[in-house]
Amino acid sequence: MNTKIAVAKGDGIGPEIMAAVLRIFDAASVPLEYEYVEMGKSYFDAGHSTGMTAAAKETIERLGLLFKGPMETPKGKGVKSINVTARKVWNTYANQRDFRTLNGVDTVFSKAGIPINLTIVRENIEDTYGGIEHLLTNDVAVGRRIITRPGSAQVIRYAFEMARRKGYTKLACGHKANIMKLTDGLFLETFYEIAKEYPDIESSDIIVDDLCMKLVSRPEMFQAIVLTNLQGDIVSDLCAGLVGGLGFAPSANIGDNISIFEAVHGTAPDIAGRGIANPTALLLSGILMLRYLGFTTAAANIENALLFTLEQGVHTGDFGDKSVASVNTDAFADAIISNMGKVPAKGEVVAQPDIPHKANQDHPTKNKLTVVKADTKEEIVGVDVFVESNKQPGELAEIAQRKLTENTQLVMISNRGTQVWPTGSVFTELVNEYRIRFEKKDGKEITQKEILHIAGELSDDFKVCSVEFLMKFDGKIGYTLAQGQ
Repeated sequence: MNTKIAVAKGDGIGPEIMAAVLRIFDAASVPLEYEYVEMGKSYFDAGHSTGMTAAAKETIERLGLLFKGPMETPKGKGVKSINVTARKVWNTYANQRDFRTLNGVDTVFSKAGIPINLTIVRENIEDTYGGIEHLLTNDVAVGRRIITRPGSAQVIRYAFEMARRKGYTKLACGHKANIMKLTDGLFLETFYEIAKEYPDIESSDIIVDDLCMKLVSRPEMFQAIVLTNLQGDIVSDLCAGLVGGLGFAPSANIGDNISIFEAVHGTAPDIAGRGIANPTALLLSGILMLRYLGFTTAAANIENALLFTLEQGVHTGDFGDKSVASVNTDAFADAIISNMGKVPAKGEVVAQPDIPHKANQDHPTKNKLTVVKADTKEEIVGVDVFVESNKQPGELAEIAQRKLTENTQLVMISNRGTQVWPTGSVFTELVNEYRIRFEKKDGKEITQKEILHIAGELSDDFKVCSVEFLMKFDGKIGYTLAQGQ
């Protein structure tokens, strides 16, 4: 019995490379049946603000798997990226990208005889990709960076399970917890909590800027790396550059109920319709999908045929030996099909036994709410009130002092995160948005109502841009100090 999957051809070169990949699947007798769904630029243009039809959404949620070509989000129309939206709406929390040296794809490292074989696992639905941004003043924009304990745990546990499945012995956590102490700090803390469950895997962490330096100088140091969303996005593209570019970078977006396999490169509109696009990234993503579905024998056969074809020097115009004539998309697919059953001289993939595929699991009737520790003791200890003002710090402090209640005290005023009152420097340049921090006095208690009353009082003198409670959780502070505080 064939397994049904949803297929979106994509925009630009998408239909051409998708046709080539599906033709290779058919030649390998992969037991798949395709339901084509309507997604992408033309559906934005037709008035579908999400970039997909209602029927497409229903089909993908029913089948639980989407295989998609590259898609374009129209610029300047106020719509969200179809790619990011799909990942977030369906909670595909882990983005896995595999990078390795491919014979026939020359890079600096392949020429130096340094093999690369590493996997990046990127958190896929949180971080700055929530797209929650506001202009607080005409000069000051703020974006919220959301990192959650449940979201971190999902992707980190997936990374450990993936490492164990692949036979890796090491997993590193890339982060910037030295600066973003609460957001990246939570991600790193969760990493080491979960690492205790995997004593067979060597766990380590590395600051992301140091990671980037080491990846371009000693990539062989790493087997697998797990990162937050934005950092993982940047690092995974860096790694694509190590192995020949995004044309050789497969991508899987894994969720508990729905998963998406896609090429992460662009739609290349400049060559669309010319039949010369390179389908390798989409084919490699499809191979990841076949393994996910349990079709491991077919995946190995196709991958070996691809590797053999590359070894023979067959290439599209975007890579390979320029002294050897390039082939078009269809001829590249034909070469892979003709090489079915052959194995490369280097890097042969050994097929594992097929795994019975589970149909799409649950179809939930309500949204899942995940709380890691429901009995946490919470305490309000103060408030940060963000205001718009062109006044000097001392002038703000005088006004803020008049807004105090009997339970609160004025602790600090900062500008762009740097303390400017009660101490600071006249060399600190200011913008027209300040943070005013009030904290409760020792031995006093404060309530939400009292905090909001302070913000309301300040609104008599300033535009209040934002209010953030200062909290303690099980006695641990849940906010950061200002630079210089």
